[in-house]
Amino acid sequence: MEGFEGFEVDDFDTADDVRIRFRHGGSGPGLLLLHGNPLTHVSWHKVAAPLAQHFHVVAADLRGYGDSSAPEPGPDHVNYSFRAMAQDQIRLMAHLGHQEFYVAGHDRGARVVHRMCLDHPELVRKAALLDILPSQYVFTHTSKAWAMKSWHWSFMAQPADLPEGMMGAVPAEWYMERKLSKPGVGLAPFHPDAFAEYVRCFTPKTIRGSCEDYRATATYDFELDTADLDRKVSVPTLVLWGLRSHTGTVYGDVLGIWKERIEDVRGRGVDCGHYVNEEAPDDLLAELLPFFRS
Repeated sequence: MEGFEGFEVDDFDTADDVRIRFRHGGSGPGLLLLHGNPLTHVSWHKVAAPLAQHFHVVAADLRGYGDSSAPEPGPDHVNYSFRAMAQDQIRLMAHLGHQEFYVAGHDRGARVVHRMCLDHPELVRKAALLDILPSQYVFTHTSKAWAMKSWHWSFMAQPADLPEGMMGAVPAEWYMERKLSKPGVGLAPFHPDAFAEYVRCFTPKTIRGSCEDYRATATYDFELDTADLDRKVSVPTLVLWGLRSHTGTVYGDVLGIWKERIEDVRGRGVDCGHYVNEEAPDDLLAELLPFFRS
């Protein structure tokens, strides 16, 4: 895959029998990169090599996504919670020799990072969140504009097997084209090899895993986040969002919202849509490198 030259591909088995697929390369402090939905770790291919000049970069597939395994769902969806996903990645980084590390996440991956920073601030040196707002805030500040643009939040959280059946009934390429294409840019931000990888990984296993992810967000994760409303993240955090994304166009003062949840936070909007790491890699590097290296 272009952008991952010199990286090795490997699998890691966690203590609870989940297998995590990851690529890693470079040397130095550990830097974990976590992707969003319906993507894989490949979404970091435009920034991985420059980051690997300064860090040991680890780009991993979340449980239920890509080539990571998808554990059997439970009635409470806890095994697809952001807490469970964060624990997978903490164990992976410890396995690679990083008891403390930097971390950046996009979309679902950023929500994993947010939970990781709440649960284990002592392990995270600095964090970067790409194009999200707190999940609990999103659910409790829903609007018509958000509901129409982010329809998949409610759809994918419906009881099994309704969304799985509908998503799996159409060709993977057809679904991915319509899910990723955005007005004005289409699929232009996505390298053909990356897009082909997302299509390859759109399988019954990952459809189920991603739907369980959204079910957990609406149930177990929501309860955790509500219970933690009086807690602020203590990890220094960079927040970036696309000025043309749903986050950037619906909610207004993105940084102000995050200041209510994070003690030490900075950030700005980037001239792009939702897929910051694939639409605006140069802008992303210009923010990540000085933030993580300072």
